Amino acid sequence: MAPKIEAVKRGRGRPAVFDRAVALKEAMKLFWERGYAGTSFDELIGVMGISASSFYNSFGNKEQLYREATEAYLQSSGGWFLGSLNDETIDTRTAFARLFAVVAREFTRNDLPLGCMISLACTHVPPGLESMRKMMAELRAGAEAAFAERIRKGIADGDVPKGTDVDALASYYSALAQGLAVHARDGASREKLLEIGRIGMLAWPTAPIKTNKSRGVGSTTVLAGFGGRPTPDRPAKRKR
Repeated sequence: MAPKIEAVKRGRGRPAVFDRAVALKEAMKLFWERGYAGTSFDELIGVMGISASSFYNSFGNKEQLYREATEAYLQSSGGWFLGSLNDETIDTRTAFARLFAVVAREFTRNDLPLGCMISLACTHVPPGLESMRKMMAELRAGAEAAFAERIRKGIADGDVPKGTDVDALASYYSALAQGLAVHARDGASREKLLEIGRIGMLAWPTAPIKTNKSRGVGSTTVLAGFGGRPTPDRPAKRKR
């Protein structure tokens, strides 16, 4: 599909012509790097290579542009995120493991800002930007819901233990993904993110996860990699 070229009318002379998709991508990267509140109007039109009048005529205002840039990010990242998570040729655990390997790669690319545009966006905003905070929180919740959906499918397919607390496990891996985004922003290497992801996969259940929500405080939680360790309800065996 050919790129959309915008011709914005000016008072005199020829209309200003620019590639809208290119301008939007530059705005997306700037928002991603500096956040909504940290990005000024002058910086936006500078990286987008357009005039103020072209900006208003084509994108409306800063908030509308941010929402559009966020959608552009979702369309781009959704390919590798959902593609890895929902790969039906592999079991659920392998899908999660591969996803976190892809996350390590995507969060440390040289041609894009580090981390994730959604994970860290609008977590601290003034009251006037509460709608933006809610929008980004809903998107983060959407990613967690996608984790939960994949786990439920795994239970139905028989490769995730029945009785697994889907919401708890999905929340855990959602928190892990957001933590990787923070580490990436702080300059962690791709190798470090890969190792964190590998360690995180040790929590994959080999038996149903029994959380405090369903069993009460002190219940046994059996996790892969940790299943043989003592818990409050299962003390360590004495050596003979």
